[in-house]
Amino acid sequence: MSHSDAYDVVIVGGGHNGLVAAAYLARAGRSVLVLERLGHTGGAAVSTRPYPGVDARLSRYSYLVSLLPRRIVDDLGLRFAVRKRAVSSYTPEVRGGRHTGLLVDAGSSARTRAAFARLTGSEREYESWQRFYGMTQRVAERVFPTLTEPLPTREELRARIGDDAAWQALFERPLGEAVEAAFDDDLVRGVVLTDALIGTFARAHDPSLRQNRCFLYHVVGGGTGDWDVPVGGMGALTDALADAARAAGARIATGCEVTAIAADGTSAEVRYEGEAGESTAAARYVLVGAAPRELARLLGEEPPAPPAEGAQLKVNMLLRRLPALRDREVDPREAFSGTFHIAEGYGALEDAYRQAAAGELPHRPPSEIYCHSLTDPSILGPELAREGYQTLTLFGLHTPARLFTEDNDAARTALLRATLAELDAHLAEPITDCLAHDADGRPCIEAKTPLDLDAELRLPGGNIFHRDLAFPYAQEGTGRWGVETHHANVLLCGAGAVRGGGVSGIPGHNAAMAVLGK
Repeated sequence: MSHSDAYDVVIVGGGHNGLVAAAYLARAGRSVLVLERLGHTGGAAVSTRPYPGVDARLSRYSYLVSLLPRRIVDDLGLRFAVRKRAVSSYTPEVRGGRHTGLLVDAGSSARTRAAFARLTGSEREYESWQRFYGMTQRVAERVFPTLTEPLPTREELRARIGDDAAWQALFERPLGEAVEAAFDDDLVRGVVLTDALIGTFARAHDPSLRQNRCFLYHVVGGGTGDWDVPVGGMGALTDALADAARAAGARIATGCEVTAIAADGTSAEVRYEGEAGESTAAARYVLVGAAPRELARLLGEEPPAPPAEGAQLKVNMLLRRLPALRDREVDPREAFSGTFHIAEGYGALEDAYRQAAAGELPHRPPSEIYCHSLTDPSILGPELAREGYQTLTLFGLHTPARLFTEDNDAARTALLRATLAELDAHLAEPITDCLAHDADGRPCIEAKTPLDLDAELRLPGGNIFHRDLAFPYAQEGTGRWGVETHHANVLLCGAGAVRGGGVSGIPGHNAAMAVLGK
């Protein structure tokens, strides 16, 4: 067994949060070692070319940016940019035998107002939409700055928000109550609810409020709730972070799998295996970007109970062209540049939840799609861009990991078929007719179930948040920054921290601040 030098901090996992922590700590003069199991950094925030012989770099897992504070980009001097999507969302619908839909234009309130009137026959729902999202934006403006500060108490956060009705709607009562009070139209209700269900298996009236917590994280990002497109793909962010960490003096070792952590509160030892065999690194602090389940395993402790479970299908596609829509009043280039909602009416979402809870794949799987390359064509090679190729990213809801345990491959195939059929119902041509093919003649489409994500990225049960999200205020055991564990010198710096989840860098920042005694 070889022994490495001692470090001030060893970071387990080279995902974006681990890299943020490494960059901050190295810039503060700490000696830092990052150990990454895979052969590259980035974790779930990577850009890859998944199709042989095809020059397209897809954000393979995570794909949009909302929660990344500008201050992290500026503090670390990152060469990284995002672009706004011109369209917020489009949701197709069939009413009275006619194909129609709801287009929410981020830049034109007049167009959005007209779209609501076209769908619902009046402007009432649009006015309610404006009031509802005016409320969430006011909450976002007050909550988002707290995410990179020590955890406020519950009462401090409530006072900072300063709106008892908003507090009740988002923090106290099941979200379905607020949605149903604000909106009458089933489709509009569903579009609002979807942000509460991303990777979260819950219903609108779930008493656990896990849907509220998911919704909150989806509407507070940047103080606006905007979900932006990373220029160059998600890997552009993690490559910039790795460069910043290395430039500051951090050592990043890929292909090194951590096998055990021992800590006594003042010192720690991290055992890992790499090309040189088994090694150990001594450290004052250990920061863990992996899930709490993985941390427990490395410490030789019991895993968290109940086990975490994800609930999504992730599909990547490369198209030769965008398909035409049956709703002829909407340009496909607009419809797919925002979030394209499928089978996400309020009643349809409840039906899908009930079926999945009963152990069945949803009969009409809800999902949402967007096209990265419409906003950022740089992810395509020049020839593909000239010929009109486009990427599509699909995120399916209400597909918990338990549905795949008996036969993951068969369930994946069946779910993908049903999901694409729901999309095809609103297209003038089947989506499979538009797929590009790789150098071996295979269609350019891949699907990942929660079990696939667990196997590839060690997301527990495929849970993209590592465990249930928490409200962003102090609770028993959360500590000052929300990154603390019951070991004084072992901190979480990944999505499993309080205020974790999404591509934010916030847990990495907060873990670094905890080490620095901020």
